Amino acid sequence: MAQSVGIKDVARAAGVSVGTVSNVINRPDTVASETRARVLSAIDRLGYVRSESARQLRAGRSRIMGLLVLDMGNPFFVDVARGAERTARDAGLGVMVCNSAQNAGEEAEYLSLFAEQRVRGVLLTPADATGRNIRAFRRHGIPFVLVDRVAEGATECSVSVDDVAGGALAVRHLVDAGHRSIAYVSGPPGLNQVRDRRTGALNALAEAGLGPEALRELPTERLDVAAGRDAGARLLGLADRPTAVFCANDLLALGVLQAMYAAGVAVPDDLAIVGYDDIEFAAAAAVPLTSVRQPAVTMGALAAELLLEETEQGEGAGPHEHRRVVLQPELVVRRSSLAAR
Repeated sequence: MAQSVGIKDVARAAGVSVGTVSNVINRPDTVASETRARVLSAIDRLGYVRSESARQLRAGRSRIMGLLVLDMGNPFFVDVARGAERTARDAGLGVMVCNSAQNAGEEAEYLSLFAEQRVRGVLLTPADATGRNIRAFRRHGIPFVLVDRVAEGATECSVSVDDVAGGALAVRHLVDAGHRSIAYVSGPPGLNQVRDRRTGALNALAEAGLGPEALRELPTERLDVAAGRDAGARLLGLADRPTAVFCANDLLALGVLQAMYAAGVAVPDDLAIVGYDDIEFAAAAAVPLTSVRQPAVTMGALAAELLLEETEQGEGAGPHEHRRVVLQPELVVRRSSLAAR
């Protein structure tokens, strides 16, 4: 595990005393501008963050686990948090839950906060498609587990659902119902989950002898109900409207459903809709929503277990082996996709 950068490292790199570094951090006006600039440059280069909890950590390990999700307004992530919290509580730990709001900048700020607080470890659903935030966070030496995202290397654990299989489940169901022109309300294209669900949808079309032109993609900037309503409005404006819609999550699907209801378009008779996640509101919608179910609570619990295993390294548990856990999705069929074609 990488060593954390300390104030002595900054002082050495900047060629100043530890006291000067402390003054730059706490009383910058007392330090000459040239010296202050040199210290700040060293801080940025080394990735140093001060530890607000250093005093309590000297007596033992942190009892806080960080959880950073894409959108706490999405019940899927609330369920992930529930699973993680149960596992953490059983281990005598608390969970600090933060929301990146699908914003890479906010994600970076929260990861910096976790580093500053020296949390025991972090459960992370990345918002930054470039991976820059993760690379910056690694240098703090704090273990983390990716949630709802497959780890690309062997440097961290991950817990996810097979989104390619999930996308195929959704579109295969629509094809079997007779649909030959399907819209995909996809969300931000930079998200792996969005791309994987699209890949699964195209695979299902290919199985049925249909080309990629049978899938009309309607990207959105966010994965919420408002974005779904906007996509629904765009769908209504298409001259050759598809007969079915697959949405990258249930919030988008509920937004599309609202747009169709407002326009007098019957669901599922005029338009079939399938969502993803199977949140509680899916079954309670005005037209109960067919959805691809993800075991969100289980994902959160398993991710927390993997993080606890890793943080026990050096405590007699032996070396930690990073693992990728991939769970299987399940199609839950309800009325929104059941019209006969």
